[in-house]
Amino acid sequence: QVQLVESGGGLVQTGGSLRLSCAASRSIFSINAMGWYRQAPGKQRELVATFTSGDTTNYSDSVKGRFTISRDNAKNTVYLQMNSLKPEDTAVYYCHGQMLWGGTWFDYWGQGTQVTVSS
Repeated sequence: QVQLVESGGGLVQTGGSLRLSCAASRSIFSINAMGWYRQAPGKQRELVATFTSGDTTNYSDSVKGRFTISRDNAKNTVYLQMNSLKPEDTAVYYCHGQMLWGGTWFDYWGQGTQVTVSS
């Protein structure tokens, strides 16, 4: 089991920046594919950025060049630095990770943090 706790959301103007944090309750070395998703009102949850194998990262096209995912293994924390924010980035942002238990992969989600970008 793992608990993921997000923080850092808030209200920001267009062009501004925010940094989201996701603190895990155990070593993030044991958590696969840690990353960030978001869900805007009336829309499906979508991938924002994630670690794949090792330090390889994957970003959605809509955030490439503006958002950066990083991690601090000593703090068991993953970050999402969001720059040049746009109103369309407004959503609830969720931290996600996977763990293998008994041969089955389980998905874990944080409670979400609201990001609102005003125009």
